[in-house]
This record gives sequence, structure tokens and C-alpha cells, in this order.
Amino acid sequence: MSSVKVANVHRVYGKTRVLDDVSFTAPEGEVVALLGPSGSGKSTILRLIAGLEPLDGGEIHLGGERVSGGGVTAPTEARRIGMVFQDYSLFPHLTAGANVAFGLSKLGRAERDEAALSWLDRVGLKHRAGAYPHELSGGEQQRVALARALAPKPRAILLDEPFSGLDAVLRAELRDATLATLAEARTTTLFVTHDAEDALQAADRVVILKAGRVLQEGTPREAYDHPASLDAAASLGPVNVFSGAVANGAIATPFGSVSASHLPDASTAKIAVRAEALTLAPGSGAHVLAVRPHGAHDLVRIEAQGVTWRALAPARSSLGETVSVTIQPAGAFAFPA
Repeated sequence: MSSVKVANVHRVYGKTRVLDDVSFTAPEGEVVALLGPSGSGKSTILRLIAGLEPLDGGEIHLGGERVSGGGVTAPTEARRIGMVFQDYSLFPHLTAGANVAFGLSKLGRAERDEAALSWLDRVGLKHRAGAYPHELSGGEQQRVALARALAPKPRAILLDEPFSGLDAVLRAELRDATLATLAEARTTTLFVTHDAEDALQAADRVVILKAGRVLQEGTPREAYDHPASLDAAASLGPVNVFSGAVANGAIATPFGSVSASHLPDASTAKIAVRAEALTLAPGSGAHVLAVRPHGAHDLVRIEAQGVTWRALAPARSSLGETVSVTIQPAGAFAFPA
């Protein structure tokens, strides 16, 4: 396994700048999520790392080796990168076992088949070694594709939207199984996702992207608790947004004040308040518009002075028509407008 370093990378399609000075590092043996909406450049980054496209600027290093940029373009096969595409790209005419064995051509037949079965066993599919892709479920195909990518012992593995298109229960199960396999293999991993929950649950580090730029890089806890911008905060879950002027180091909202001591007084700022940062109690100050079940919580829509926010309250809380609201500082952030 090797670390992956992307340094000041640019990529342009025609007149469109898809990646604009992108830099981040995937440390050796860690799982890194590239999180962002469609069009943010996530999948392009994977193709550049794999050597499927050239750079228009910057460098990419695997371990201490420069593989792209500065006049160097190492061929894809020389990079020893495993890749799992969004559609899994299994060979339809080969069984699951033969798909996994495909990249092990340097081994003898018996050793190759044994290794393929071993990797299928790791992902819980040894009993499906003789099945063809069309006979496998979407989750099973994904696990076969993962085993095929890991079997040649790559320096790093790239996953493009690995958990998309699956129902919520299967998605969580597959995410846990994939993480366990990657942890056992100790392979440096980058995966693309637009789902904040996947990034927070599965990654050691998160790279948040928007419009071809890196908004923030850090651990999930760092990124969630200390977002670098309003867009970065919103990328990791819904937030309530409000604009106002800074006065005496704070911004007054209809639901309470938010600290903005790092911003100059009289400046205009925007705040982001996470739904779980709002504590509701019987009282006055805000009207309850709706209460809906949301797992272990209720999602509560509240209104004050014509402004509507969302809050998370313990499930089946006894809230009346009006409530008092307290904003917890740990989930409220102020940014320059």
C-alpha cells in the first residue's frame, strides 16, 4: 500500500475548469472520502489518480513516486491501482471466481483459483464463486468487484459511488462489510460519494469538494465540528441558515444569539445551525409547525418572526404549540457573508 498525494491539480475540459488547484493527501492505509455534489470533480480525481486521464497542471504521487505531472505520466497498469466502478464492470461471461482471478495472471492456475476463492471468502461470497454476474444481487456484485480489485494487492484502491443505488438497510450492511474488508487488507482507499452519512461513517478523512475546489480536508469529526465555510457545513448535513449583522460579537436570530466574536462588529455574516443544536422545551418564543418521526428523534419545524427552522428533538417529546429554543454553541457557526 502507498499514500496518495494530489498536489495543485488542474483539469480542464474545453473551456470548463473541472478541477481548480486541488490538493489533498490520502495517508497510507487510511480510507478517504471525496464528498461533494454532482459536478464537483470527484470522479475526475479518481480517473486522474488511476492514469485514465492526463493532468492539465499539478502532480500526483503514489508513495514517494510521482506518477503524473512534471513531464511524467506513468501508464495505468504500472500504477498498481485497484478500481471499483459505479456499475461494478464485472465481466458478464465469467463467474464470480473467474472475475476475481482475472487480475492474477502471474500466478499458476491452481494458485490463482485458490487466491480468488480466498478473496471471495473475505467478502462472504465463497459459496457464490460459480455464479455469473446476472445471477448476483447488486450488493453481491459490488462485493465481487471489491474482491477483484483487492486480489492483486494494489498500492491503493479507488471506489466510485460504491454504495449508491442500494436501499438503506443494504447500504449500511454493505458499507460495514466493505470497511471490514478494507481494514483487514490495510489498503489505502479513496471513495467518491455525495452522501454525507457514507463519508462520516466510513472514512478516516474527508475531502469536501464543490465546483472543482477543495472546501475542506480533515477527519470527519474535525470537519463536522469545525466547518471551514457555510458550504462545508451544509455538505455534512442539513443546516439552518440565517444572515445578520454582527453586534457585540454575536448575531441575533429569532431563536437566539450565535457567537461571532471572530468577525468584526457591524459586518454582515451568515450563520449555519445544525438541527441537533436546537434544544426545545415547553415555553414560548417559537411556534411548532409540524412534528415528524425521524428515527430516534422527531424532526420539528419551528417558526418565529417569519423564519422557519428545523430542529431534532427526542422522539415522542411532549411539545406544545409553542416552545422555547436554546442554541447549543457547538453546532452553530458564523461565517463572513
